[in-house]
Amino acid sequence: MGNTKLTVGLVYGGKSGEHEVSLQTAFAVMNAFDYAKYEIVPFYISKQGLWKVGGILGAPFSGIELLKLADASEDMSSALNAVFSGLSGGEQTIDVMFPLLHGTYGEDGTIQGLFEMANIPYIGAGVLASSAGMDKVVMKKLFAEAGLDQCEYCYFNVSAWKRKSHELIVDVEDKLGYPVFVKPANLGSSVGISKANDKESLIKAVDFAFRYDTKVIIEEFVDAREVEVSVLGNDEPEASVPGEIVSSGEYYDYAAKYTDGKSQMLIPAPVDSEVADHLRDAAIAAFRAIEGSGITRADFFLRKSDGKILINEVNTMPGFTPYSMYPLLWRETGLSYSALLDRMIELALERYDYRQSLKYDNE
Repeated sequence: MGNTKLTVGLVYGGKSGEHEVSLQTAFAVMNAFDYAKYEIVPFYISKQGLWKVGGILGAPFSGIELLKLADASEDMSSALNAVFSGLSGGEQTIDVMFPLLHGTYGEDGTIQGLFEMANIPYIGAGVLASSAGMDKVVMKKLFAEAGLDQCEYCYFNVSAWKRKSHELIVDVEDKLGYPVFVKPANLGSSVGISKANDKESLIKAVDFAFRYDTKVIIEEFVDAREVEVSVLGNDEPEASVPGEIVSSGEYYDYAAKYTDGKSQMLIPAPVDSEVADHLRDAAIAAFRAIEGSGITRADFFLRKSDGKILINEVNTMPGFTPYSMYPLLWRETGLSYSALLDRMIELALERYDYRQSLKYDNE
């Protein structure tokens, strides 16, 4: 890097239900950067989807509320101009964008596509991996293609449900039995999820999930431990030690993740070394199955009846405060929070440089 600081655009907030979590993440990241190496440009996206851009920061904000950039005008064109053509009339360019947006419009490939069109490096998964990682049905199809074991599931869209709900209910009962978990197919952080124990509660759960998406997925209940592995890299990804979630609730829902503070994280997970190795191998296989790059957290079930490892899902923009599972797993593996940020930026620039070398015409 020499004596020149890298300018990092932090993008946070957003239209998803995880707006406040994103602010916490942005504040943590902003405070962890080494300002001798980096300068920060904050980009705040309101809950209505309006963008604000702040000036260059040589030090972190003193409080989370300042992240909302109250003094900046809500001008999407000026904010996006800062992305596409740099700041201060083009004199100061942003070297790499860091999307710290969870859920819809943040980790689903949409903002990644914007950065691709702007031809600017960005941290984390690319467009395809982000989209596949957000759509639980597509994700499970890719896992199946990769030979990863997973729980049984059914899925359908809202028009099929309106046309033939009775038939779909029979399919669920025949294939999965009860209880089952009903989820919107495209949503982060366990929003819209219900457990159904009979036909009546299944119908309610499906109707509830359709408030959040046009496609739902229904999964069999698995009596299992919940274990997570962090993956970091591009073409040669590495996996962290596994960690175990001991949930405060019946399942690891939004409250258990973010609000009630009662879930425990056991790092490293109390599993034998052979199981840990298998989990790490499966995490890398899942990362490759979605064509991941940068970072991903892979979540598994360890079935209690036989110890079988089942992939549950991947998260391409996992929680990223210093107390979140993803960085804590790397800390236990030997990589500090600030060193992890450095590595993520290196990976973003490495991927960008490689893509710049590709040809897009016949010349």
